[in-house]
Order: sequence, then structure tokens, then C-alpha cells
Amino acid sequence: MRKNFSIFFIAIAFVLSFSVFFSYTMVSRAFADNTVLSKSEEVKGLSKSSILVDAESGTVLNAHNENAAYPIASMCKIMTLLLCFESVDNGDMSYNDTIVVSETAAGMGGSQVFLEAGAEYSVDELLKSITVASANDACVAMAETICGSEDLFVEKMNEKAKSLGMDNTVFVNCTGLPKAGQHSSAKDVAKMFSELIKHKDYFRFSTVWMDEIKHPEGRITEISNTNKLIRYYKGCDCGKTGYTSEAGHCLCASATRDGLRLISVVISAPDSKTRFKEVSSAFNYGFANYENKTVIDNSKPLDFTVSVKGGKKAEVSAISERAVKVLNKKNEKRSFEFDFIPDKSVKAPVYTNDIIGVLDIYENGVKIDSVAVKAAEDIKVKTYFDVLEDIGAKWSIVS
Repeated sequence: MRKNFSIFFIAIAFVLSFSVFFSYTMVSRAFADNTVLSKSEEVKGLSKSSILVDAESGTVLNAHNENAAYPIASMCKIMTLLLCFESVDNGDMSYNDTIVVSETAAGMGGSQVFLEAGAEYSVDELLKSITVASANDACVAMAETICGSEDLFVEKMNEKAKSLGMDNTVFVNCTGLPKAGQHSSAKDVAKMFSELIKHKDYFRFSTVWMDEIKHPEGRITEISNTNKLIRYYKGCDCGKTGYTSEAGHCLCASATRDGLRLISVVISAPDSKTRFKEVSSAFNYGFANYENKTVIDNSKPLDFTVSVKGGKKAEVSAISERAVKVLNKKNEKRSFEFDFIPDKSVKAPVYTNDIIGVLDIYENGVKIDSVAVKAAEDIKVKTYFDVLEDIGAKWSIVS
């Protein structure tokens, strides 16, 4: 009897192991499907709304029903995180500050990390909880700390949305839990996410796959990232999921390859697998068809110099203050014109990184960008002896 039981147990273990392996393989394939779409094929899916944009310029590369207003569930937390990182950047709080969690925050339902009421947690831990685990309790704790109450924080969320031109968005809470009147659009979600990813510290949390939250009493809550694409899609390093029965399965994510960063948003997909697949397909389409073309490289001097009055050298080499790139369809040839406007008078001394003019960039007669031009070297003031030396050099030539 004991022998038969052992054989039965081994058989069950084998079946379970095979089942887990098969499930993992299917999930990996769904998320990592890097099949390149044809250049003429647009991304279409089963979701109610979607958009694909270039993160840097905001150019829309593909869209479906992108302005329609729908519930977006936990994607509301994108705005919550944006205001949190702005508070840190403004000096209103630091990552090492501790926050006492209220009864209200600790009692939030839905996804959470089970914060203890009356206990202290660092801002760093709370931001990690929101970003990785979509923790509602951490959201409310941060909202109450920043504005005094969630209601006041929501007012700030709506003010920020208005300033970003999010015309189809209304927030009624900071978590995305179901509540009448709360909605946004795929285009608006892409706008606020493009603002969030400007905060480099966000990526300290968005790339975490698995971690844990340590509570003051020694209890530990293990967390895993709700955005599976950071593990299964090459180049994806951030994103925010969302789900309620009302909103359906939602996802906003960003990926970068070869200097091109894309943002893809899906609202109300029929299931979780579909939202990840549609975002992945959108990324595939974007990376297959577009690139960031460098028009001006700020790592090397420009191919012209600028006249300097009263300097030991008559001209100074110049460099662009920043790189200028344009979103370009692959294999598409484009031409650009440049117009340099120097400062009225560039006089010595000139120091490296001094602004010495402006460079306007045109395409087909239309200005597409303008960038400051800096000195790439020091030019000292010409001395009396330098003047005598110049005179002597000229005299010798005449003689």
C-alpha cells in the first residue's frame, strides 16, 4: 500500500510540474512575442481604446478610439505617483522621511501591502509599494501626507491633469477603486505617463520584479510587479496595470530600443493576456517602423565657428547645448536647413559652455526646433603684447 501511494504521489507531482512549466511557457510567449509587423500594418486589437506614442515628441504612431472616456482603474495611480515624485523634487519630502499610516489608509481594500495603522514607513517603501504592487493603502498614506486628506489630493490631481491638457479626465480618488464620475482616455493616460517617466527615480521602482515590504513589527509582505512586460518584453522598463469589472483589463507601459522610447496604452481589454499582447504588438509595430534620427549631435563640435572680438583667437568652436533628434520613419530620407543666429557681440573672454547664439532647424521651410549654442573652448582676452605681436607679423609679411 505504501509503495502504491508513493507511485501515485510521484505521478501527481509530475503532472503539476508539467502544468506549471506549460503555463509559464505560454505566458512567456504571450508577453515576449516580438513578431515584426509589416510596415503597412496598423495595430488593431480587442480593447475598447488604445494608443501608441513616441514618448519624447508625443507623436501618435497608432491609435484607436483614443479620446473616448472610460474608467481606467489603477492606472489612476500614474497621476498619484507623478504628484508624489514632484513633492520629492520640490523638497517637500525626501525618500528617507517616515510617514505614520492612518486608520483610513490602512483600511483600504483592493490591492494593498497591508500597512499597519499607526506604524511608520519610509516614503521610499511606500513609493515602491505603489509602483510595484499597486498598493491602495500606500496611495492614501502618501495622499494624506502631501495634502492632508485624499479629497484635497484628488483636487491636486485634477489641477495637474488640466495643466497637462488632459481634457477627457476626471479623478475622484487616488487609487482607481470604482467610484462614479472617474474616467480618462488612452491619449490622456499617455500624457500623464510621459510626465511620470521624466522622474528618473521612478525607474528605481518600476524595474523591480519581486521584493518585499518590511513592517515595523517584523512582519514581511512579499510583492511582485503587476506589469509582467518588464520581465517578458525586451526594452520594457516601466508601466502600470489596472483592473476592475467596470474598467476591464488596462495597461500603460513604456519600452525603449536604440534610443527610441515608446508609450503604449490599452483600456478595457477582455482579459489580462490580451492587454499584454496588444501592448507588445503595439511596441513591435513602433520599433519596426520608426527610429529617432539624430539631426544635431551635442557630443562633438558643430561644423562652424563663431567670430570673437578682442580674443587671442579670432574664432571659437561651438557645440549644441543638447542633442536634436526627430522621429523618423525607417528608410525615409529627409533634409534639414540650419540658421545660426549669433549673440549681437561675442567678446573675449569667452569660457567653455558660455551661450554664444541660437541655432534654428528647418524642414521644408518650417522651423521644427531651436537650440542654444555654447562655446566649446576658452578664448582669453588679447593683451597689449598680443597686439604688438600681430603688428610685427603683419610688418614682416609686408617687408
